[in-house]
Amino acid sequence: MTLEEAVSILDAAVPDPSSGLPDAVFEYVSRTTPLVNVDLLIKDEHGRTLLAWRDDPYAGTGWHVPGGIVRFKEAREARVLKVAETEIGAAIRFGSEPIAVNELIHRERGIRGHFISFLYRCFLSREFDPSVRGISPGKAGYLDWHGRCPEDLIRVHEIYRKYIDGSHQR
Repeated sequence: MTLEEAVSILDAAVPDPSSGLPDAVFEYVSRTTPLVNVDLLIKDEHGRTLLAWRDDPYAGTGWHVPGGIVRFKEAREARVLKVAETEIGAAIRFGSEPIAVNELIHRERGIRGHFISFLYRCFLSREFDPSVRGISPGKAGYLDWHGRCPEDLIRVHEIYRKYIDGSHQR
């Protein structure tokens, strides 16, 4: 099989990459090119940060800032809203410009080893109650408000510690 034939097979398997990629294709792409993602720094009126519990083979187990990978031909702002919908289950307001841009390179990883991350400051309604999602503590996707950065923040989100603690104001 030639490279061109292999690419034709991939094109047929992924007719609309803007709707997402099959796992095998996504893993290949993540082994060969940086991924662009958005992260949401969601604060309430008390300055607390909404974090989600994570447990996966790539990032490990611990608290993380909700986020997601931008799809083909999708604006970052559209992905911010989609992350809020899928991970938080609520509408948010957010700043028009990211408050931080970071490049993360995980030299030990073959899959998901290079990211360009845009951090957006976001705000939720004061009526938002994370318990309405019905996810138990310790389960992936569980949400909770944090007044300070927890010790068990996932390692890759240590770059956000100063934003969670509130020591970085913009």
